[in-house]
Amino acid sequence: MTASSESPPDRRHGEYKVPGGKLVVADLTVRDGRLADLVLSGDFFLEPDEALDRIAQALTGLTADATLSTLVQAVETGREDAVMVGFEPRSVGLAVLRALGRSSAWHDHRFEVLETGKQHPHLQMALDEVIARQVGDGLRAPTLRVWEWASNSVIIGSFQSLSNEVDLAAAERHNATVVRRISGGGAMFVEPGNTITYSLYVPATLVEGMSFADSYAFLDAWVIRALRELGVDASYVPLNDIASPAGKIGGAAQKRLASGAVLHHVTMSYDIDAGKMLDIIRIGREKLSDKGIRSAVKRVDPIRSQTGLSREKVIEAMLGTFHDSYGSTPARLDEATRAEAEALAESKYRDPAWLARVP
Repeated sequence: MTASSESPPDRRHGEYKVPGGKLVVADLTVRDGRLADLVLSGDFFLEPDEALDRIAQALTGLTADATLSTLVQAVETGREDAVMVGFEPRSVGLAVLRALGRSSAWHDHRFEVLETGKQHPHLQMALDEVIARQVGDGLRAPTLRVWEWASNSVIIGSFQSLSNEVDLAAAERHNATVVRRISGGGAMFVEPGNTITYSLYVPATLVEGMSFADSYAFLDAWVIRALRELGVDASYVPLNDIASPAGKIGGAAQKRLASGAVLHHVTMSYDIDAGKMLDIIRIGREKLSDKGIRSAVKRVDPIRSQTGLSREKVIEAMLGTFHDSYGSTPARLDEATRAEAEALAESKYRDPAWLARVP
């Protein structure tokens, strides 16, 4: 009898911990592009017991590239009227995706904290795009970058109208360079030393199966923890705001690249000059009464007033929380990345056509 030359299919293992719930584990093989030999386990509760076999059978035979919604529908079919406690059909689907390598958790990645030094606005925009591209292409590990600003800036969202959102004369008076980023969302005013801006560059697998709203809160959960540890009663306000009872602290924006990377960046107010902000950014200004303007000044609440700490100490605490949560190693900006970003800053972000793409 001749032994088969075919190697046995690899056994795949995936785990998903439900936030506030139980652990779901999927062990499976892929045979001819389809799920096989599927075993589900975990510390969840399920009644009746027989439903677990039915769920596994419903998933068996699905293609290895099945969408999360297809996996969830199969679980629903197999479940019938069984009661699931501590987990849900989506939890099972995500455990299967992790076994297939199509979904990942924070601990699956090695994160770098990239130091890029003080940079002017056009180069900041270019660095964001270049680093995200590198992560998507597998040339760089998932990365966290805390920005250091070399000059004042107004950053408008990818789809905002330049003339509707920014008073260009006021921006010039306050020496603020106006730039357009590649992510959507609203305009932000920043001054060196008065804001805390950071970017996360991660594989799309980290947010696989999440809605955009869920992914925003998920990617910023660590900074909410850091702020709370500093005594700020911070919370996430959908879609993309970080706030406290005293007012808004900051806002997030996100861009998903075709290469499979997610760029997620946040600007928070450390000690904002709300008067300058309202002078430059047009949104709602002409519709506000004097009382409304006073409310708007209060609406963006600086971190300094709630912590009493220097900006540097706040950032140090944030990075400490990130490291303790996910692990990280320091890295510095390499010359090749700088050169690529400088070229992109010149060809794209300094181009008046890009800035005025929505006049």
